[in-house]
Amino acid sequence: MLAEGLIAVAAAGGGAIVQAAGTDAWNGIRSGIARLFGRGESTREQVELERLDQTQAVLEAAEEGEEAQRVQIAQVARWQTRLETLLEELPEEEQRLVLSELESLVAQAEAAQPAGTVHNDFSRATFTNSQVLGSGTMTVTNNYDK
Repeated sequence: MLAEGLIAVAAAGGGAIVQAAGTDAWNGIRSGIARLFGRGESTREQVELERLDQTQAVLEAAEEGEEAQRVQIAQVARWQTRLETLLEELPEEEQRLVLSELESLVAQAEAAQPAGTVHNDFSRATFTNSQVLGSGTMTVTNNYDK
């Protein structure tokens, strides 16, 4: 059984795969994940590349909205489970190496994500102790990455 920290990294890895699909970071994430699973065997690596391509195709084929969210959640869970299994089967020293590589891939995927923007307009809103009561739209821009 994996420690919580390893499960968290596997979950982040699954999320990174889904986040990267269809972005400029995809080729790097795709080849890195395939390399992790292939562990030096080109045939296994090729099988993983095909699995990753299937994931990208499924994500791109999903309709907008709730269906897209369901597909994304399912794909994250699929890859998290696969990564957990991989980590669980490795000897401790090799596990550390894979964790390091996986954390690097997660960071690469996160760096490729655009800053998120949400728009809210606070017309007729009431502010009470840092809470906002009312309805409307608001713009929030993530500048932490800049």
